[in-house]
Amino acid sequence: MSTDDTAGSRPFSHLELDATAVKVLAHPLRSRLLSALRVDGPASATNLATRLHTNTGATSYHLRKLAEVGLVADTGRGRGKERIWQAATQSHGWLNSAFAEDEDARTALDWLVRKYHRDFDQQYAAWLDVADTWPARWQDVSGMNDTWVEVTAAQARAMFTEIDAVIEKYRKAGAGQADARRLHSYRIAFPLDPADPPDQDAAG
Repeated sequence: MSTDDTAGSRPFSHLELDATAVKVLAHPLRSRLLSALRVDGPASATNLATRLHTNTGATSYHLRKLAEVGLVADTGRGRGKERIWQAATQSHGWLNSAFAEDEDARTALDWLVRKYHRDFDQQYAAWLDVADTWPARWQDVSGMNDTWVEVTAAQARAMFTEIDAVIEKYRKAGAGQADARRLHSYRIAFPLDPADPPDQDAAG
């Protein structure tokens, strides 16, 4: 569900994961490889192995597995046997309900979501460690807020669609400007009262 800020003028692209893709991505090295390609741009298996402190053989194998489900792609720009890989899409997502009957996919998805939570915690902590060294204008626009809304499921989906449209409007708004920096934006939503679910048959 992360996005790639290195894609230049390429149209924003998104992949909805199926059960096979979820199971492929729910792997420590594969998820790190995809994130590295999205954040830092195309790279060879050798380069990625060095950056992620693993070996080239394992990196090549896992890149091919990611390619099989459409998450990464060979750019065709390698020399000789070298292959330069890139993220095939700028984001991915899923509908939880799509995996209701697939226990393996749900287990994989649980691992993946919890990994993303750990990633957020580490990345936000890294920002907090250095926030005071940044100009005040950036300290003022970085951080988190906490609020709640009372909505139906359909209203929540409409709200997310509107938020996504705003993010898309500003995705490359600062490109080429000296003061522009990549700003990590998370969208997290979950019930305020998790112990009080509505009836399964309730609409809205």
